[in-house]
Formats: sequence, structure tokens, C-alpha cells
Amino acid sequence: MPLLTHDLRIGDRAVTLIEGPAGWGEYSPLAGYPCDPSACRRAAEEAAEIGFPRALREVVPVNALVDGPVFDADALRSFDAVKVKVRSERDIDVVARVRDAVGRATAVRVDANGAWDVDTAVAMIDRLAVYDLELVEQPVATIDDLARVRRRVAIPVAADECIRSIDDARRLRALDAADAIVVKQQPLGGVRAAMAIAEAAGVPTIVSSMMETSVGLAAGLALAAALPELPHACGLATLAYVGGDVASDPLLPEDGVLRVRAVVPDPELIARYRVRNHEVTA
Repeated sequence: MPLLTHDLRIGDRAVTLIEGPAGWGEYSPLAGYPCDPSACRRAAEEAAEIGFPRALREVVPVNALVDGPVFDADALRSFDAVKVKVRSERDIDVVARVRDAVGRATAVRVDANGAWDVDTAVAMIDRLAVYDLELVEQPVATIDDLARVRRRVAIPVAADECIRSIDDARRLRALDAADAIVVKQQPLGGVRAAMAIAEAAGVPTIVSSMMETSVGLAAGLALAAALPELPHACGLATLAYVGGDVASDPLLPEDGVLRVRAVVPDPELIARYRVRNHEVTA
């Protein structure tokens, strides 16, 4: 059966939705985020053609995201975990204010997106330790450097951008380089590929998004729902950062969780954002 593609533009983002016998998939590589576009395409086609593995849970806890000095303290308190983007020493104050706003019962993690070298990462993590961090995501760019940082700090570290294949995951495990792995199903080639990478890494998994519409988020939720264990809140509460959506019932968190469900785009919203649509041979 041919797959029907819908090429959309939402704000400045190109989004292709793929409709097939099993449902809908999303292909939307994010500018500046390192990934293979062909892997993103495979992820979308898998969702449309095959669907998702069996869900082991009906709800997925998600973390709030703080990216900058301005945030809504009341909104953060509805989540059990908050992630703060950190790039420089100026962001330490943001972490301090977030911790003060949410109290000690809420998990706070930071994400450096590989911005630091090893010595800078160690120094920054040591300074941030006073804020009782849950973990630090991708403080350095490579698996080797992540292993070096992990041996020098007390705060758990997680790998994200440096894991793009089974071989990467196996190397991470061999080096004992991380305490957790962050996976996004789209750049890894789909839910099943992401599950295999998570298994190969041998550490707890956090599912995150690539700032997708509700269609892409549904695939991330399916991944989180299918994992054998899910000890951390997931980074899937990101729809508010997209310039629009294709679902009339969007995947937005309630009381810090997302409910696992299929998403069917609204034809009127597809029409609003459409560039063109056509059939392709699967």
C-alpha cells in the first residue's frame, strides 16, 4: 500500500507527515541538531506502516523545560522534574532560582548539549552540585570525554547527542561512560531502533523529543511506554515550543504526565500548513 505524505511548513520548520495503514509518522529533522535525515524518514515510515510495540504503561511522567532566565515558577511546580539548559556560568543563577522555586522534592537536571571540554565540565558540575542535581545531560561532546568526566564528578551524567547507533551504545557501555542515556526515536531511526540502542547501552533510559508536533510526540510516548523500565521523567513536554500543531487534541501534559495514545491529525490543520501532498511507494 502506498504511503501518503503531507509536506507542511509550521513557522520556519519543514514537517512531513506520513499516513499509512498503521497510522501516522512524522519526519522533521531539526536544524542544528546532529542526525541523519534518512534515519528520521525511517522512523516516520515505521510509525505509518508498522505502528508501535506493545505499551507497558498508560502514562509517562515528563519534565518541564527551562531555557533561559525567564520561567513560570507556578507551572514548574506541576512537574516532578525540571530540566534547565546550561551553557555558561551565567546559567548557574537560573539553576539556583529554579531549585528555589520548586523546592527539594522536585528533581532538577541540567543539559549542556556537549558545550564544554572535560575540565570545564568538571568545574561546572562541581559548582552546580550544591543544587542537588538529578543528573547532567551531555556535558561534553564525545563518549570518551563523557567517561573522563564521569570518573571525576559525583553527579550522574547522561549521554544524548553522542549516541547515534548500536555501536555507540556498546562503546558507552564498555567504557562505563554514563549513568543514563537520552534517546529520541526520530534521529535513531524509529521506536524499535531506539529500543535496541537503549538495551545495548545497559543504563536507564530517558526518552526525549526533537521538538515535534503531536504526531512525532506520540512516537516518543510509544517508545517510553514500551521500555521495560522508565525510572526518569521524559523530555516530551515540548509541544509549546513548536510554532503550531496538527492535532485538534494536542499532546500536552496534565499534572506532569502525558497519556499514551494515538494521534490523528486534523484535516483542517493539515490544510492550514500544507505545502503539497503526494503518494510515494513504500
